[in-house]
Amino acid sequence: MISSTYDPADYASQVRSRSRQTGVDARLLMAILYNEAYKPHAPSLERAWQGFKTDAAFGVANMHRATFDEVKKGRGFAHRSWEDLPDDRDLAIEAAAWYLHDLAAELPPTWSAPYTEDELLALGYNTGVGNMLAFARGVSPGSQARTYVDKLRANWAKAGRAVGEG
Repeated sequence: MISSTYDPADYASQVRSRSRQTGVDARLLMAILYNEAYKPHAPSLERAWQGFKTDAAFGVANMHRATFDEVKKGRGFAHRSWEDLPDDRDLAIEAAAWYLHDLAAELPPTWSAPYTEDELLALGYNTGVGNMLAFARGVSPGSQARTYVDKLRANWAKAGRAVGEG
């Protein structure tokens, strides 16, 4: 049984492995897991919450059903279900890494926004590709998105230490 006590650093080897597989920066993936660690990640609690909030996100990377269903297409986990995410932390990390990979493919070669590539990818992870592209064009993020980037920056050093990059 997976405990609700969760430290993303416990999954550093999976983060490094999935980052290599997808070409995504391990520190970015780990920082996102830290950003998403704000709620208990016990399968029973996630499923109970989903009963109250049907659009809730699942797994340690807090992925929504529609995002998971899009990301898994044509990938080695295409046969897996979004409902598997609470019980399979590696699957959740793999799906998050592929989502970041897909977001990176959508970024323009240059942008006018004052954000780094990693920050734009984190914004995309949190708000979707359309918003990420708008932010890259210079549209100002709302308060929740700005808070997400602030948390990413606050988690950056810790994420680097967890994956051996800092």
